Parts: sequence; C-alpha cells; structure tokens
Amino acid sequence: MLFLVAQTFLVIVLVRARLTGAANATLAELCKADNLRNALPTNGTLLGINFLPESLTAQLTNTSVGSGTAAGPSVSVASNIYSFCNLTVNYVHAGAEDRTIRLRFALPAPSEYKSRFYVGGGGGYSLSSDATGGLAYGAASGATDAGYDAFDKSLDQAVLLANGTLDWDSVRMFSYQALGEMTLIAKQILPSLYGSDTDSSKVWTYFSGCSDGGRQAMSQVQRWGDLYDGVVAGAPAFRQGQQQILHLNPAAIEQQRGYFPPPCALQKIVNATIEACDPLDGRTDGVISRTDLCMSRFNLNSTVGKAYYCAAETSTSLGFGFGRRQLAAGSQTNSLPEQNGTVTVDDVMIARAVYEGVFTSSGKRAYLSWQIGSDLGDAEPTYDNATSSWVLNIPSTGGVFVRKFLERLELDNLDDEAFASITNDQLVAWMDKGTREYYDTLQTTWPDLSTFANHGGKLIHYHGESDNSVPAASSVHYRQSVASSMHADLASAQQEERLDEWYRLFLVPGGAHCSANSLQPNGPFPQAASLMQQIIDWVERDIAPAGLNATVTQGGSDEGKSVSLCRWPYRPVWSSENATDINAMGCEMPDTEARESWTYAFEAFGYAVY
Repeated sequence: MLFLVAQTFLVIVLVRARLTGAANATLAELCKADNLRNALPTNGTLLGINFLPESLTAQLTNTSVGSGTAAGPSVSVASNIYSFCNLTVNYVHAGAEDRTIRLRFALPAPSEYKSRFYVGGGGGYSLSSDATGGLAYGAASGATDAGYDAFDKSLDQAVLLANGTLDWDSVRMFSYQALGEMTLIAKQILPSLYGSDTDSSKVWTYFSGCSDGGRQAMSQVQRWGDLYDGVVAGAPAFRQGQQQILHLNPAAIEQQRGYFPPPCALQKIVNATIEACDPLDGRTDGVISRTDLCMSRFNLNSTVGKAYYCAAETSTSLGFGFGRRQLAAGSQTNSLPEQNGTVTVDDVMIARAVYEGVFTSSGKRAYLSWQIGSDLGDAEPTYDNATSSWVLNIPSTGGVFVRKFLERLELDNLDDEAFASITNDQLVAWMDKGTREYYDTLQTTWPDLSTFANHGGKLIHYHGESDNSVPAASSVHYRQSVASSMHADLASAQQEERLDEWYRLFLVPGGAHCSANSLQPNGPFPQAASLMQQIIDWVERDIAPAGLNATVTQGGSDEGKSVSLCRWPYRPVWSSENATDINAMGCEMPDTEARESWTYAFEAFGYAVY
C-alpha cells in the first residue's frame, strides 16, 4: 500500500512538474516537434479521431496581425508583429482513413498566452485558412482544411464528386463538424502545453465570424455548445435554402414583369428612401436607424418622377459581398452606359416587390427580405451593348446553390433559358428542397441552445440593419425562435429577459453586409478588437454588454466617433435637444406596430422555419 501511495505521489509530482515547466517554457522550447507530439491525445482518447503523429511539423514564425480590424474584411488598420509556433498536424476518422484532415495551429509564446483558444469564421462557402487570428488576444488559434482541402477550395468547388453525386462528408465537415473537432482537439492539447500551478485545464474558448462565418459561429453554438465560452456571430447566413434563393427573387420579379429597371433608377430610389427616413430616429445624419418606422411611414411612390444621373462605369452586382465597395465571391461585374432619366412607376414597382419578400402564387409568405433602404444590387440588370437595352442578370449566389447543391450539376449559374418561365412557386420549391436536404447541415437554425446556455456560454449576435445580402430580419426571426423554443411557458417579455442573460442581439444602424455602408457613411460599425474585448469581458469578468461598441469609419461627419448601440428589442432615438450629438442616442422600446414589423410567419411551408 505504501508503495502504491508513493508511486501515485511520484506521478502527480512528475505531471505537475511537466505542466509547470511548460508554463515557464520559452517559445522555442514549446515549439519542439517532440514536445508537441507528446501533447497529442492517444488515439482512442477522442472517439473517432486518430492522429498521424509523423505528419506533425513545427516552426517558429513571425507574422503581422491587425489589432483592430473591422468585423468585415474591407478595412485595413495598423498591425502588430507576433512570434508564434506554427504547428501543423493531420488526423483521420476511424474507419475512414482515406480522407486526411489537416490542422494548423498558431501557438503564442507562453509569456503571451492567456488560457484562450480562438476560432475565426470564413465567408461565402469558405472556412478560414488563417490560424493567427487569436494572437492579438493572447490566444492560441487554429484552422482546418475539413478533409477536402478547404485551405485552397471553397465548398462549392468540392461539393460534387461528379454530376449527380454530392459529397456529403464535405458538406457535413464544412457545416459544423470540422470546426468542432478542431476545437475539441485544441482544448485537449493546450493544457499540457501551457499548464500552470493554478488551473492547468481551463481554456477560455471563443469564436468570431460574420456572414457565413457568422453561420459557422452559430453552428458551433448549436452543435458544440459545451466547447465554447464566448461567441460573436455577425449577420449569420443561416437558413441557406431560403437565403440563397432570395438572391434570385429580384431577377425573377423582373423576368415575370418583363421590365428591367436602370440601375441608376434603383440607386435613386434607395438614396431617396435614406434621405426621407433618416430623421425618423430624431437625428438627421444620413443614416436610417429605424427601418421599422420607415417601412410603415414612407411611401416608395413618392420617389416617382425624381431625376437621376449616373456616369458610365463598371458596376458590381453584390450577391454575397461585403458592402458596395468590395468585390466578393458570387459577385458579377458589367459595364454600364451613362444613365439619365426620372424614376418611373415601373421602377418603384420592382423595388417594392423586392423589399416585400418571397410569396407563393397564392400569396403565402415564403421568406422575408432586406429592410427598406438597403442597397438593391441584386436587382440591377445587365446592359446589352448589342441591343442597347437592360437585360436579365441572375446573381450567381443563388444560381450556384440551385445548380450544384440542389440539381447536383457542375454548373456555376442558372441561364436565361432556365429563367424564361420562372414562377414564384418554383422559387419556393427550391427553398423547400434546400431546407429539407440541408436541414441538419447548412440550414443551421436549431433553436434549442440549452447546452451552450447551461455550459455558461455567452453570445453576442449583431447584424447591419441595411444589410444588402443577409436580411437583418433573419437574425431577429432566429432569436425569436430561440426565445419561444427555450421558454415556451413564458410571456414574450419574460422570454427576452431570460435570453438576455446570455444571448444579446444588436442591430447596427445603416450597416451593410459585415461592413460599414458607403451609402450611409455616418453609420457606426463594430470593430473586431472591440467585439472581442466585449465578449472576453462578459465571459471572464461577468461584464455583460449593455450596448455594442461601434465606430464611424466611412468618412461621414461623425468619422472617428464611437457609440454604444442599443440591444434588442430596444431601438435608437435622439431627443430634439441633443439631436446633433451621436453619443446622445437613447434606447426606447418600440411601439407594437414597429415591433411586429420584425415578426414573420412563413405559411408557404408545412413546417416551422426557425
């Protein structure tokens, strides 16, 4: 017995010595390949995951990492230089050894490590290939190729094995599994590498992403809720069946009506809407902070007859982009002639139909749409130089989803022939098929977040109110679904209170898709460093964000100023006495009509759309 006690004591001392040594190690010592191999869990420890230790490489590296980049990728800022251990290692799934999954980890120096692991989201159909995003926060961080070379390929490039055959493993890995497995692995190896005398096992784990990166963030909350402590999800592109087909709706409206409005006319309608609805929040600053009031108080017909002029230019159809200033995957470019005219009834008819959303031929709602005053880039047609006329433009964001994900054909878009007799019911049928086939992967709308909440997780969810790609109301609808699913026995006000304890939603006035909006340049937008600081404060210091910090970056009159954004369901308002001061913004509970404008029922489907 004494021998067993002594042996146990010796093991404890050796383990503690190892952990303490790791905590005090230099980066060079940490980064030794043998040291890192020893930290890998023994195969069988993580069910279904078998490591390939011989694949491990480690290299000391320096990198430049922005310390305050915006939530979207369009703003560049000053960077800091960080030294880290660049670790790569491969693993396979037991029984599926023919597919290797590659991981990248950026491990900070032990003196810089703050017991944190950070995961950054990607965009479009891509996972992030950058493993250095956590260095600015004292965090190790990682990236995964998901087993289909996601470092160099987007999912739409890998989704088909051949015409008619979908690669379901890749879909599942992209949707949620690869990121969850990477985080699970990281939380296993980091304590042994950075152990301390106080708490060698605790790793504060964070995820931050926008657009599909926001969907990826939500996928981790829904699927791996007990792994994460703090999550920042911006404009999540969940509900893929509805979201991607929504991009096709403007083209379908124009095809059905046989009218293709000049892009300059649509831009005039948007700018006139911004000008008219700007003061509804009590402050005239070029920003629609209350799109809900704009929907009920502004008549688009008032723009008929307004003159417009646009010089000849090269135009970008936004699709799944990040604001008008940046070309992104799924965007389309065409040359436009000089445009000079006045807004017509037909122009307004198109704009109104786009803002109203998607309906069946019998008038049942299938999906919501972008808030009024959002850019109408998806509705902008192509100019045919041969006929000197405006013609159909089909956004590839929706087209590639139909062709590859629904029809399973190696085609990048729909063509004019496929759209020749397009109907609302066809759009809804595509939405229904997308929902059914990808319900457990790309839809990412599971409303019961109990595992995450019970684990003590904290969620900051934000969305640009004038988002021109993923509608702001889609985020409101999801939060309402979570509230009613998790607290069905409570009244709506009590549901909000309970959810507010760990899940807070913020609408960003004037914000575009994951970026500030050049059409509303005075609109503040949250910056990545600030978002991370707020989620860290909430998780590690129990300081809940009363508001979301956002900064004006676009060159408006308030450039450089910051404001604390109202959390849902409160909406921004300025009193007449302080209407010139951005920081004098108040937060009020909207009236019933304004509140209900964010609430939708999708009668077109015979099932709940969360």
